[in-house]
Amino acid sequence: MIAFDDDTFDKLKQLARDRMATFQELADEAFADLFKKHGIPIDLKDALKKSAGVSKAATARKTRSKTGRTPS
Repeated sequence: MIAFDDDTFDKLKQLARDRMATFQELADEAFADLFKKHGIPIDLKDALKKSAGVSKAATARKTRSKTGRTPS
């Protein structure tokens, strides 16, 4: 359970009304932004993208051209 002071809770309720959203939708958006900021995948699609990007970068570093330089 999360507790808010009265002023913060009133502002959250007003924001939800203004955006025609629920408190849950505001919380989902806030946590998704927090996870994105810290590089934590939100869902399976994000996890797969991140995984593919890491392995692709690792493969590029391991691969060398005939000149002995890593590809750019």
